[in-house]
Amino acid sequence: QVQLVESGGGLVQAGGSLRLACAASGSIFSINSMGWYRQAPGKQRELVARISSGGSTNYADSVKGRFAISRDNAKNTTYLQMNSLKPEDTAAYYCQAVLIVVLKGPSRAYWGQGTQVTVSS
Repeated sequence: QVQLVESGGGLVQAGGSLRLACAASGSIFSINSMGWYRQAPGKQRELVARISSGGSTNYADSVKGRFAISRDNAKNTTYLQMNSLKPEDTAAYYCQAVLIVVLKGPSRAYWGQGTQVTVSS
């Protein structure tokens, strides 16, 4: 069983900062990548940031220069540092890990339950 647990969401004023964390646990052979997605009510879920096993990163254009993703491979944890938050960043943020459970098994995407980020104006 694989579980992803997010933490760090909350309510902040515009211009403030939050740091999200996502820890993967369970039977995991390897993690190919970890990332963060967000979804606002009535909108599609969108990629916010992703980091590969080798440390390569990519970001949505809307968050470049404001957000930074990192990972601690020893702890199977990824972090999302969010600075200069805007009201349009308000959404449920979901952690995703693309991982392999067993040797030579398929890679699959696993999702956390989400953590709410609300930015007031």
